[in-house]
Amino acid sequence: MKTTKFYSVHQKLNAKIVDFAGFKMPIQYTSIIEEHKAVRSSVGVFDVSHMGEIIIKGEKALDFVQYVTTNDASVLTDGRVQYSLLCYEDGGIVDDLLVYRINQNEYMFVVNAANKDKDYDWLLKNNKYDVEIKDESDEYSLLAVQGPNSNAVLQKICDRELNLEYYRFFYAKIAGIDALISRTGYTGELGYEIYFKGDEDTAIKIWNSIFEAGKEFDIKPVGLGARDTLRLEMGYCLYGNDIDKSTNPLEASLGWVVKLKKNYFIGKEALLRIKENGLKRKLAPMVSHEKAFPRHGYEVTADGNIIGKITSGTVSPIIEKAIALGYIDINYASEGTKVNFLIRGKEIPATVTKLPFIKN
Repeated sequence: MKTTKFYSVHQKLNAKIVDFAGFKMPIQYTSIIEEHKAVRSSVGVFDVSHMGEIIIKGEKALDFVQYVTTNDASVLTDGRVQYSLLCYEDGGIVDDLLVYRINQNEYMFVVNAANKDKDYDWLLKNNKYDVEIKDESDEYSLLAVQGPNSNAVLQKICDRELNLEYYRFFYAKIAGIDALISRTGYTGELGYEIYFKGDEDTAIKIWNSIFEAGKEFDIKPVGLGARDTLRLEMGYCLYGNDIDKSTNPLEASLGWVVKLKKNYFIGKEALLRIKENGLKRKLAPMVSHEKAFPRHGYEVTADGNIIGKITSGTVSPIIEKAIALGYIDINYASEGTKVNFLIRGKEIPATVTKLPFIKN
């Protein structure tokens, strides 16, 4: 099992450590609910150094990015980030990712930890533009600082004005250390990601500087448990739960990052056929007022029939209601439709709603 450069910090904080994507990672430090609420109300810090960073370089870098991703990377300028997908030829999803444009000949793909090796092999296999593809994941550490007070915290230790617009990035020094700082996030709150290279001492210096700067805001370390509940409140997809090779972007409500009018990309022909034939199911957000806990794999019913399955579910710490995402029959996927969560043989009334589950 791998560890990140913050592992000794997690141990000192008595974090509950789990095996995740080949890494020993903190699932929680105190409680998932406490950490979740800290991010919504003030500021929290996530070690997400397990994520993958793959660098694409070459004169044909843009052509390659356009070929392997579904979104239109031609609209990117230096310092911009784009959410996108890698798809198989049949339209199934290889992974979701962030595309960073460093310059016209260099891009960085930030991919899910569990998919990093698979994604890297997929990119190598489809490198018809002879670009340089380098997996630099082991060189990078990555912290996500998320919450309404994240800007106030980081501005104290950043050497330039932290005035980034959403899905933008720039280079700066954090606590005197060179870093790439982006404003994306997986929580729905104001937040920043800090990518940097260096040894464990460098990593711990940044960690300690952030927590010193955040003392007045009662800054908290946050584990992967709260990361999951935070993203679910916003309806953000998690690979392996809500999307995978058996799902396509159109039924996953990710059609907004699929530009079918751009020149050929892997999976385009299949997705055009799927669109033409019409969807059979849709990833729908559902909410219940009952204090039941909808879990991955539970069935969804309506009119006495099974109409689908839950892919992600929890009880929202903020609205204190059961919330879930799940693929259900397209005929029941409209907002306001009454459905049920089938939990231990009992039908729990729920309603198809719209995202996000919480309104910031």
